[in-house]
Amino acid sequence: MKTPLAALALLVGATSAFALNKGNAGPTEVILKHHLPAPAPLTPEQALKTFRLPPGYRIELVAAEPLIETPVSISFDDQGRMFVVEMRGYMRDLDSTTEKEPSGRVSLLTDVDGDGRMDKATAFADKLVMPRAVMPVAGGALVAEPPNLFFCKDTKGNGVADQRTVVTADFGTFGGQPEHMANSPTWAMDNRIYAAGYGTSFRYQQGAWQRGPGLGRGQWGLCQDDAGRLFFNYNSDLLRADLLPAAAFARNPLLRTASSVNFQVMKDQSVYPSHPTPGVNRGYDAKTLREDGTLARATSTCGAVVYRGDALPADCRGDAFVPEPSSNLVKRLKLAEKDGVLTATDVYPEKEFLTSTDERFRPVMMANGPDGALYVVDMYRGVIQHPAFLTHYLIANIKERQLMEPLGGGRIWRIVRDDQPAPKAAKLPADGAARVKLLASPNGWTRDTAQRLLVEAGDPSVAPALRALLADAAAPAVARLHALWTLDGLAAVTAEDIRSALRDRDVQVRAAAVRVASAELLPDLIAAKDDAAPLVLAHLAIRLSAVDQPAADQALAALLARHGQNALIREGALSGARGREVALAQAVAAAATRDNLSQTGPVLEALAALVSQAGKAGPFEQMLGVALLLDDRSSQRDAVLRGLDQTIRDAKTKKTTPLKTIWLSSEPDALAKLRGSAKAGAGLTHLTSLSSRLAWMGKPGAPAPPKVTAFTEAELARFEKGKVIFTSLCAPCHQPHGYGLDGLAPPLVDSDWVLGKPDVTAKIVLNGLGGPVKVGNRTWDLSMPPMGMLNDEEVASVLTYVRREWEHNASPVDAKFVAGVRKQSEDHPNSWTADELRPPTKKPAKGAKGTASR
Repeated sequence: MKTPLAALALLVGATSAFALNKGNAGPTEVILKHHLPAPAPLTPEQALKTFRLPPGYRIELVAAEPLIETPVSISFDDQGRMFVVEMRGYMRDLDSTTEKEPSGRVSLLTDVDGDGRMDKATAFADKLVMPRAVMPVAGGALVAEPPNLFFCKDTKGNGVADQRTVVTADFGTFGGQPEHMANSPTWAMDNRIYAAGYGTSFRYQQGAWQRGPGLGRGQWGLCQDDAGRLFFNYNSDLLRADLLPAAAFARNPLLRTASSVNFQVMKDQSVYPSHPTPGVNRGYDAKTLREDGTLARATSTCGAVVYRGDALPADCRGDAFVPEPSSNLVKRLKLAEKDGVLTATDVYPEKEFLTSTDERFRPVMMANGPDGALYVVDMYRGVIQHPAFLTHYLIANIKERQLMEPLGGGRIWRIVRDDQPAPKAAKLPADGAARVKLLASPNGWTRDTAQRLLVEAGDPSVAPALRALLADAAAPAVARLHALWTLDGLAAVTAEDIRSALRDRDVQVRAAAVRVASAELLPDLIAAKDDAAPLVLAHLAIRLSAVDQPAADQALAALLARHGQNALIREGALSGARGREVALAQAVAAAATRDNLSQTGPVLEALAALVSQAGKAGPFEQMLGVALLLDDRSSQRDAVLRGLDQTIRDAKTKKTTPLKTIWLSSEPDALAKLRGSAKAGAGLTHLTSLSSRLAWMGKPGAPAPPKVTAFTEAELARFEKGKVIFTSLCAPCHQPHGYGLDGLAPPLVDSDWVLGKPDVTAKIVLNGLGGPVKVGNRTWDLSMPPMGMLNDEEVASVLTYVRREWEHNASPVDAKFVAGVRKQSEDHPNSWTADELRPPTKKPAKGAKGTASR
């Protein structure tokens, strides 16, 4: 059946009413291959009969409508009570007209009789606009209502928060795209609170929220494993993880292709629903659905969890459980680790752990519970796709199969063993000594919560008990790991604690000791370079690269000369090399021999590539000197030249273009000498290519040097004012260095969006920018919120600053110019798209005049 657009409009109303994004809406003529009966909404009892689990498991209802509605996230407090985020305003019609109404809430659910079923609900935080996260902390809870992240507290004991303070006001955007904003704050092993899609972390100390580098990755959901590594995913990408700490890589914004972070743990994105699933967004694409109508690959993955409980069979521990709501299933992945690198495989080939034939079963989050069980958050509704990404095809399916209603559903389920009684939820004691003992619990939720409570309490009297647990070789390794991080959270860790942990038989404990060690323990850290575990050495490389001392540089160079081929170790070193690339390259070059080419070559190439990307004349010339030092070791010399020869490669055309021209005072001596020695082969090719990027006065064919007009007094004042505004308003995303942050904001340095027409940049600041945008050789699918609350002089100041900072030489902007752009944009209330600001060039039709037709 083919449904033309005119007929589709009769079915569902004028398509423009749905606020469809034309770039995402797909074909206007819709072909529905699979005509299935409209699925009837099911009660929780009926829904139970639609589930399929492997033998040995059963699923139980924990909560359902009307107790809760449209749940999207849960979290448990230390007494086993469940916080539920209810996004009640989400997609109540295809126009999504209710998303700015204060209809959402965070409910606090209690199991009064202890039977595992929630009996009581109170509105802990009510009248919220599209709330999206909750996390118990410090006797209250963090609650996310974009753009704010609140700390809410119930001081009267009635289950209702009567205190609300703003922790930060940049946790998403009011009215922003619900699928692409910060969510899932999580207290991690290192005592910091991270969130998916958010570039800042928090540490709660003595009643204050201290900010630090965050994750900036992931779409919906965040969890950790027993080692404290963070896991996340994206709609079409089942599972990713940071193999090394995100904060380390925040130090070097040019290290964008590191495999140690945002690592794809699961390569195969196949899913296997137990029934046809035609109602998926891009079902019109032949690759989306199989012949039997089932979804072939993940398209709405979210909310994964690494199971760390003790209520399921032991072989489940450490496995990842990943919901895929479009196909009404939960996938189970077996995680394996080798030398710090994680891989995942399907536990049930071409089958799934949990499936349902109920098309309204929408698992959007998995969670570990205080009872050791595995929890499933079920949004229970027919429509989960937001209008910004709706396609004509999906709209036709929604209408034909009556999926829009009913609204107001929502369930929480838990999965337990089928051969044992239902487990009971743990309630943590108030006594510090008892909490220390719980760090050895077999339930990861209990361990995490005990550590958080101990750190929040800040009671130094528990330090001896923690120290004894850390030294107890008979205790589980994970208990020793928690003891070390708890001591660190209490600022009670001693040098002897670190030395003891560095000798621990467990790799994760030794790696944590390297992370926690103070600078005074540099000799102990240097001695750790002989550790046999690559993961420990990767953390050591991170620490040594941050110490600007000759002894640390020598130790790091020696480490890289033996292990530079290992990506984790190499990238750990590079993460702290910003501004010190040449010094580190010189140290590695001194240790380079023909015998360690496979180890030193990748390091030298990577360091040179960082210098090339930075595009600074001094370091670039000095790195040519490093290549010259290696002239008698041509393979390592060529590695340096290969790294310096960086280009921008267009993903579609495959064509390459040089990075920005680097202006030098004169031709470098090293360049001339290298021409004489690199007479053939790859070295000469790279030398010739990188030479074309260099310019100096008198070089044949060199472009005219850039002209930089000096600021007037007013323009200089505007620049300084813009710096202040940028630091407070823009730098949290784009970063003070202007190179942006992965998953959060693209770079501004050398961006043609910044240095091009100033009216384009002004429009972005005033109205925001949504959807995919290409910056350099990379496409960013993010949203920038509008900053129209700034007055014309403030906008002009910010634009002047970004157009002249970081060696930029674009023209300044004044308030009169901004006022004109603001007036021109009055009829454009929404965020701009890249295509609106820079309409794509239309290719002439084949055979048209002026084109080649073959």
